[in-house]
Amino acid sequence: MDDASLLLNAIAQGDPRAADELFPLVYDELRRLAARKVAHEAPGQTLNATGLVHEAYLRLVGGGGGEWENRRHFFAAAAEAMSRILVEQARRKRRARHGGGKKRIDLEAACPLVRGRSEDLLALDEALGRLAALNPARAEVVKLRFFAGLTMPEVARALAISLPTAERYWAFARTWLYAELKADGPAPGEKTGGR
Repeated sequence: MDDASLLLNAIAQGDPRAADELFPLVYDELRRLAARKVAHEAPGQTLNATGLVHEAYLRLVGGGGGEWENRRHFFAAAAEAMSRILVEQARRKRRARHGGGKKRIDLEAACPLVRGRSEDLLALDEALGRLAALNPARAEVVKLRFFAGLTMPEVARALAISLPTAERYWAFARTWLYAELKADGPAPGEKTGGR
């Protein structure tokens, strides 16, 4: 068991110092994940990679922490926390006092599902919730790939599955989500007819 796993166990046991000791061990990896995601956001974004890391870490270990089976489980939880933060930020920006949906958030150009609008991110989050209910493993691949910005080899390692399996899960999930989003209305970023 590595140092991070030992500290994760200590956090679960209630050791108040363990969270402080864990942060330097996982910071670089969390920062790299967050930087990939934030790099694809619109200029002038109020949340930078450092802020995203700190917010996600506070959610993970802030109120007494959680119980993680291992390092992989912790990083999967971190990816989930980052996705929640980005979705919440999109919801805030959609409110009238924050621009009422007039401001755009550019998302990862490599993923054709979402083209940068807050409404699209929310629709994706809802569809991803439906996918997680049907197939949690494929939904987890999407979270790690899309929200955490992991490469496919990194996703495979994080989930302890083979690269071909991770790629099959990613292809299935993208197709499934596209069909779900298309069924809910125009595809994200797609213009409707009319004036």
